[in-house]
Amino acid sequence: MGGTQSLALPLGKGPHHVGCTDVMVGHTRQGLFLRLFYPCLPRAGAEQPLWIPRYEYCGGLADFARCSRCWCAPLLSIAIGSCRVPVSWNGPFKLCSSGYPLIIFSHGLGGFRTLYSSVCSELASWGFVVAVLEHRDHSASMTYFCTAKAGKEEWIPYQRVPQGQKEFYFRNKQVHQRAEECMRALRLFEDISSGKSVPNVLHQDFDLSVLKDSIDLTKVAVMGHSFGGVTAVLALVKEPGFRCAVALDAWMFPLENALYPEVPKPVLFINTEKFQTPESVAKMKRLSSRDSQTKIITVLGSVHQSQTDFTFLTGKLASHIFSARGTLDPYKGLDITSRAALAFLQRHLNLREVFDQWDNLLEGIGDSVVPEAPFCRSNL
Repeated sequence: MGGTQSLALPLGKGPHHVGCTDVMVGHTRQGLFLRLFYPCLPRAGAEQPLWIPRYEYCGGLADFARCSRCWCAPLLSIAIGSCRVPVSWNGPFKLCSSGYPLIIFSHGLGGFRTLYSSVCSELASWGFVVAVLEHRDHSASMTYFCTAKAGKEEWIPYQRVPQGQKEFYFRNKQVHQRAEECMRALRLFEDISSGKSVPNVLHQDFDLSVLKDSIDLTKVAVMGHSFGGVTAVLALVKEPGFRCAVALDAWMFPLENALYPEVPKPVLFINTEKFQTPESVAKMKRLSSRDSQTKIITVLGSVHQSQTDFTFLTGKLASHIFSARGTLDPYKGLDITSRAALAFLQRHLNLREVFDQWDNLLEGIGDSVVPEAPFCRSNL
């Protein structure tokens, strides 16, 4: 099961270089933890951040994959622990007087803040600030916060549905916490934009105040994958500041039926070929039937992990553990996903860009994409 492992993440195709930093606010689990991707100035010899930020996340991934932590975590660390993301760590922020649009991104079940670096850095290269939350509802494979006591960390592991508890009620509580965290992230950027001092607990070599006049808070979207996709839909209900949502292969199960009529703004559902059930698609269609601007498309040859960075891992280990690849070339899959998202965001954030060249993707027209969701796996 060995073999060479490498993470062949692509550089963003947009006109901007991309930087990233980590932001942690507050000393309790009610605070926030996120990775920020942003347009930056080029810097010779820039450090690139590790994809798996710390060894503890290897243990979390092993637990989530139901593999023995004692052998899987060290194996993952050896295999992928040195992989890096091709962005500039704490790179100098590129100021923008007109303000960059903002995307709040929510990870899937068992994910964390770095596992969507490919799509988030691609969006940042086209002039977006992207804040990827690391949720503290026990849905991340692992996360932590720094307590007020200097140097002390408290880790929050992944939690399965407790025995005897119905999954819907457990996951529904989580999705509401996740949506609240998305809202708090928006409040954080509002505080920064108003000139409030926001101390970063992690003491990164990046001054958050540089964002003050460079984010347009009238142009904010929420986005996510799987559990994060349905989180984005719920966040639209809860937060008027979000103007639209992009849901990557959304897992619709945790959202209560009563909320579907309350979704006030358009959603772009970008589904993979091998994940969705008829029940989940029917919930999406409840939204698209009420709003002609809500779109559903399916990327052919893709699997659920095709919209994560795992699809760019080469070698046998990842495919054994994470079922990360479909038949579609992962770089082509990223192009379809990001271009459809950009076209949708231009339309609903009123951006003056060239992303409308990809409008046909929103109708499911193009190579390896079809409208709606014709391929559903059965629950039988």
